Amino acid sequence: MGNELHELLRSLRVWDPAVTALPDFDPATAPADPLALFTAWFAQAVAAGQVEPHAMSLATADEEGLPDVRTVMLHGADASGWSFATHVDSAKGRQLTARPYAALGFYWPAQGRQVRVRGPVTAAPAQEGQADLHARSTGALAAALTGRQSQVLGSAEELARASGSAWERARHEPDAPVPTWTLYQLRPDRVEFFQGDAARRHVRLNYRRTKEGWVQELLWP
Repeated sequence: MGNELHELLRSLRVWDPAVTALPDFDPATAPADPLALFTAWFAQAVAAGQVEPHAMSLATADEEGLPDVRTVMLHGADASGWSFATHVDSAKGRQLTARPYAALGFYWPAQGRQVRVRGPVTAAPAQEGQADLHARSTGALAAALTGRQSQVLGSAEELARASGSAWERARHEPDAPVPTWTLYQLRPDRVEFFQGDAARRHVRLNYRRTKEGWVQELLWP
């Protein structure tokens, strides 16, 4: 099995021209604020047909400093920061309570692009979290109402019963409160934009926050 995996990995290539178009990126034309560039790149990813461009990796650390990562959805990005949501008593919620600092990673292979965001995280006011939840789909509310995220599950039947009840409530009570649901905002200290290049001369533009504002710097690939 190990050899089969090795051979399979060796057979794969990145940025197949059949599905990937690597755009030019001149960092000299980049805006002063990373949010503006992120917004432009996000729109371009959507236009390029990138599947689920709002999916991102969220990296946190537990009380012992051990890293953890998972895929979540971006809920928004503005002057307050990049936002996502979860239960405050979930694994990632507890980790953010213990160590309120995180990193985000976006990968858009349709254009060979990555964006990395890192900074402190704060919880938005409860009413903002509830408003964000109730603006989403019935399924999102049902999942939030099911709760107990990351806890040990006794059986699939137990999940089916809890989820069924949650779906029923979500359909009939679209404004049902979920007290543990929390909207988090990451205020970036650093934002890096990576543009892949076929000759491996990748462009990496890093924004670093200082007291005077954002500083731009190029990084070696």
